[in-house]
Amino acid sequence: MEISKAEMAAAASGAAPQELRGAEILVKALQAENVKYIWGYPGGAVLHIYDAFYKQDTIQHVLVRHEQAAVHAADGYARATGDVGVALVTSGPGVTNAVTGIATAYMDSIPMVIITGQVPTHAIGLDAFQECDTVGITRPIVKHNFLVKDVRDMAMVMKKAFHIARTGRPGPVVVDIPKDVSFNKTPYSGYPESVEMRSYNPVRKGHGGQIRKALQLLLTAKRPYIYTGGGVLLSNATNELRTLVDMLGYPVTNTLMGLGAYPASDRKFLGMLGMHGTVEANNAMQNCDVLLAVGARFDDRVIGNPKHFAQNERKIIHIDIDPSSISKRVKVDVPIVGDVKDVLTELITMVRESALRPDGTALADWWTTIEAWRSRDCMKYDRGNGDVIKPQMVVETLWNMTKDADAYITSDVGQHQMWAAQYYKFDEPRRWINSGGLGTMGVGIPYAMGIKLAKPESEVFCITGEGSVQMCIQELSTCLQYNTPIKIMALNNRYLGMVRQWQEIEYSGRYSHSYMDALPNFVKLAESYGHVGMLIERPQDVEPALREARKLKDRTVFMDFRTDPTENVFPMVQAGRGITEMLLASEEL
Repeated sequence: MEISKAEMAAAASGAAPQELRGAEILVKALQAENVKYIWGYPGGAVLHIYDAFYKQDTIQHVLVRHEQAAVHAADGYARATGDVGVALVTSGPGVTNAVTGIATAYMDSIPMVIITGQVPTHAIGLDAFQECDTVGITRPIVKHNFLVKDVRDMAMVMKKAFHIARTGRPGPVVVDIPKDVSFNKTPYSGYPESVEMRSYNPVRKGHGGQIRKALQLLLTAKRPYIYTGGGVLLSNATNELRTLVDMLGYPVTNTLMGLGAYPASDRKFLGMLGMHGTVEANNAMQNCDVLLAVGARFDDRVIGNPKHFAQNERKIIHIDIDPSSISKRVKVDVPIVGDVKDVLTELITMVRESALRPDGTALADWWTTIEAWRSRDCMKYDRGNGDVIKPQMVVETLWNMTKDADAYITSDVGQHQMWAAQYYKFDEPRRWINSGGLGTMGVGIPYAMGIKLAKPESEVFCITGEGSVQMCIQELSTCLQYNTPIKIMALNNRYLGMVRQWQEIEYSGRYSHSYMDALPNFVKLAESYGHVGMLIERPQDVEPALREARKLKDRTVFMDFRTDPTENVFPMVQAGRGITEMLLASEEL
């Protein structure tokens, strides 16, 4: 069903267009957008669409076991590749099951198109079987959504959906298709080559005057700092960022979502900042005199208490594609609306052409201050403990084994996520795939599935916890069916670890409903799904287990690491505190 040259020629010559069903036009639209994979789950409202998929062979459909996982897998694929992720679910519970995945993608600005089935147009609003108000339910968690009421609109709606999803600040777009619209026929003369939307024209090029102001501030700074977020990765601007940092010699930090934008192994990188960031990254953020924020949004997990952050006078330059993100939480001095890649390219050109150069003496003094903060080694833990597995050691061991390999790391949400972010040094972009804004448990396995399908030659590791992993564990079945041999590393401390940590620190050790006292035998569970299971209980067995798992290239391996249940994530900034008010070790509690 791919659009052929003959069809295009016929359309161009004015020959009679084909009569196609809405579902067939949908498939042609996906083919025209070069969609290779779609994750979904069939149901009554989308059966015409599934019938159209049956008649084509250019797009691989992946049957998941839960609609939430369909959206997560498409999301993971989009994060790793930069392409638009596509998911397909049925009406009613299919849509509501997908909501968590849609909201996860929305919070992290991931380009996606989610196709949802709907009851026939004449039944909408009559409480029909498996009906829900998809447009209303998803409106707050999408970049845009469409209800296709006329089959004649199908091709243009799909063109708009992909255009909106991937341009400007990316995000998920929902296309809701009633069953009769997918069945009805209409003349089809080809997929639109371009789209113009009067109400949607995102700015790409930054204002030249503002960039010159930023240049002046940057080159006259005494204590400069470059703070970058996920926007650098989304605009594929890592090369530009690295060029700018290396030209200037300034310290740089990444948010959780920005890890890999600048090499973590480079000395100019101060580590992740924020609630579980390093002492040097947080102190530099608080004490710099000029801050260049690139594709980041000053969220609560990064700057802590805004009043504390505002105590120190500094000039702030903020580059972002989304004007609504600028001065939203922190007032900035030089706002620059534009695509990060374009703006950084122009800024680099201006730096090269400028007669001004950074103040070498002041910069040397600033680096001396930073190195004093760095000397505190805020990431130390009990590496000599031979009695119990320290979760940090598991992540460090993985990093040492794979730092020169073609590897992707996904995580779920909780303590294991923070340890992965802290102890795996990401040198390349789009290698760290996790849920940031929404903090969604259960994403780890679906993310890994989506990446492994896109990158079959790469190693894909899912770092998870025994709580998170059970939220989408049924996808182990999908891994077997579609041969996506991922490696799952469960840091199993028998607690909802981050909840327990907060309860220890904030609630005087009242561990209310955070203990997991009815866990499955993960080894047998993995084996029951047709995979390899491993139980690792001693520190000396961590590295051999990982080596063995990596040798099993064509098998999904579930590694159950029994880790220290008392270990906490440090540094930690407590809620309501400033980012320099950090707890560094348990003895400070």
